[in-house]
Amino acid sequence: MNLASAKAVISGGASGLGLATAQRVIDAGGHAALLDINEEQGTESAAALGPNATFIRTDVSSEEEVRAACKQAAEFMGGITMAVSCAGILLAARVLGRDGPMPAESFSRSVQVNLVGTFILTKEAANIMQHNEPNEDGERGVIVNTASVAAFEGQIGQASYSASKGGIVGMSMPIARELARFGIRVNTIAPGIFLTPMMAGLPEDVQQSLGAQVPFPPRLGRPDEYADLVASIYGNAMINGECIRLDGAIRMHPK
Repeated sequence: MNLASAKAVISGGASGLGLATAQRVIDAGGHAALLDINEEQGTESAAALGPNATFIRTDVSSEEEVRAACKQAAEFMGGITMAVSCAGILLAARVLGRDGPMPAESFSRSVQVNLVGTFILTKEAANIMQHNEPNEDGERGVIVNTASVAAFEGQIGQASYSASKGGIVGMSMPIARELARFGIRVNTIAPGIFLTPMMAGLPEDVQQSLGAQVPFPPRLGRPDEYADLVASIYGNAMINGECIRLDGAIRMHPK
């Protein structure tokens, strides 16, 4: 798939990993639709990206909103060939905390946004992609979802987050196998510690301390490095059904 003609719908696209991915697509000559709940940031980001980008306010946990957003995005771009799920939340809480057991509602919220939200965008984008004209390899679209190293080495307090990200890893292969007949590839990226807006809000010494835990390079990952991997996956037809760790070889400690 050629990034210059990509028509990308990106959840969490107003900032961080999603915005970096949109920038990568736009720079190559493609189009991008940013899906996010942050209307002010999303509008500003789309404007900064230029006329090939648009913002659509979307709650990824809402099936109706995602379906409508994908339809609107397809109308703006003339279809969808790439879907990237970057939207997510981190609700850190111990199973047995100081105030008692973790409320099931908190656990469910993480799963609903991170896992179910990713599934919703995956299937709604694929529903549009299946009608694309195939390229010479028979490809019609590429889906890239975002998990986390927490899917494999979740820390104390990350039970709900790790469960949601582990679910994203787990569903990649069966969906990739199912969508293969349509020429749609499905892959997952599991980032380590990246300089997202959440991380940027931490004190500089804390950021440096976290970065020093990465074997190499000993720093926080950059959103553009995530975007580069998305671009590589999009352009390589043999990358399918994979979960790729992007983490500088870090393995998280219990806490």
